[in-house]
Amino acid sequence: MQDVIAEARQGDFHTLALAIRSAGLLERRPGRYSVRIGLTVAALAAGWSGLVVLANSWAVLGVAVFLGFIFTQLGFIGHDAGHQQCFNSRRANRLLGLTVGNTLIGLSFGWWVPKHNAHHAHPNEVGSDPDIGDAVLRVSSARLGRFLQCHQAGLFFPLMLLRTVGLHVSGAQMLVAKRDRSAALEGVLLALHTAMYLSLVLLVLSPLKAVAFIVLQQAVFSVYLGCSFAPNHKGMPIIEDSSGMSLVRRQVATSRNIVGGPFTDLMLGGLNYQIEHHLFPTMPRANLARAQAIVRPYFRESGLGYAEDSLIGSYTQILRWLETESRVARDLRPHFASRSRAWTFKRGSYLRLTSLR
Repeated sequence: MQDVIAEARQGDFHTLALAIRSAGLLERRPGRYSVRIGLTVAALAAGWSGLVVLANSWAVLGVAVFLGFIFTQLGFIGHDAGHQQCFNSRRANRLLGLTVGNTLIGLSFGWWVPKHNAHHAHPNEVGSDPDIGDAVLRVSSARLGRFLQCHQAGLFFPLMLLRTVGLHVSGAQMLVAKRDRSAALEGVLLALHTAMYLSLVLLVLSPLKAVAFIVLQQAVFSVYLGCSFAPNHKGMPIIEDSSGMSLVRRQVATSRNIVGGPFTDLMLGGLNYQIEHHLFPTMPRANLARAQAIVRPYFRESGLGYAEDSLIGSYTQILRWLETESRVARDLRPHFASRSRAWTFKRGSYLRLTSLR
C-alpha cells in the first residue's frame, strides 16, 4: 500500500485513479452489502415488532425514534444502490433501490437518482447543481421568503423537520408528470409503503398515540437524514462558473470530509468520506476509509486542498456561513421593495437553505 501511495503522490489524477483501481478499491463487495442489508432490514422488522408489543404504552415513542434512525440507515443503502456500489449488475442495484427507497421508506428512487447524479456532475454550481435550488420549503409569499432569507442560520435545524416532506412531494410530482411504466411501478410501491405504514400504525395504536408516533418517527427520519447530508457541501465554495475548473478540482473544492472512526462511519453512512465519494462515486462504502489513505496525501501535497472537520466543526462553519448570508440579506432588504425584485429575493430564500445531497 505504501508503494501505491508514493506513486499517487508523484503523478496526476490519472495516476491516482490507477492507484485506487490497482488497490482493488473499486471492486464491488456484495457479500459485505448483503450482511449490512440483512442486519438493517432485521432491525426494521424488530422496530415494527416493538410497535406491536408496546402498543399500550407511551414507550412506543421510543420505537418511533428507533425507526426514524433505521429509515435513515435504509436511506444510506438506497444512496449506495443509486451509485451502483452494492452489486455487480445495474438491475440488482435498481431492484434494491426500489425496494429500500419506495417500499420500505417511501421515497422515490427513480426521482432521486438522476437528481443526485446531476449534483455529482456539478457540485455547488449555480444553475447546474439541482441541490443548490432545491427547497426545503417553497414559499408563495415574498414577505415570507424575505423572512426565511434573513433568518437562515436560526432556521437551519428547525427546517430540517420538513426535509423528508419535500422529498416525498417532489418524488410524487415527478411520478405524476412522467406517467410511464417505470413511474407506474414506483407509484404502486409508494402506495404499498403508505398503506402498510398507516395500516400498522392506525390498527395497533390509539388515534392520539398514532399521531404522536407518526410525527416523531418522521421528524427523526427527516432531521437525521438532512443533518447527515448537510455537512458534505454546505458552507463550501459556491461556483458561479466552472468553465475554468477541471471536474476533479470542482469535486474536491466543494466537498468536506468529517473526521471520526467506525461510529462516525456508521452514523453518517460513509458520507463522511465525501471527497473520496465524489471522486469515485461507484466505490463501495466499505472501501472509502482505505481510499482516504491514498487520496488525502495526494491532494494535500498537490496543493489542491483537502477539507476536513469534525461534525460539530462542520455545523459551526455552516451556521457561520448562513449567518453571513442572512446578514447580507438583511442589509439588502430595503432594495427589494418592488414585486419583481421581491420575487428574486424570495427565490434566494430557498436557494441557500438546507439542500439534501
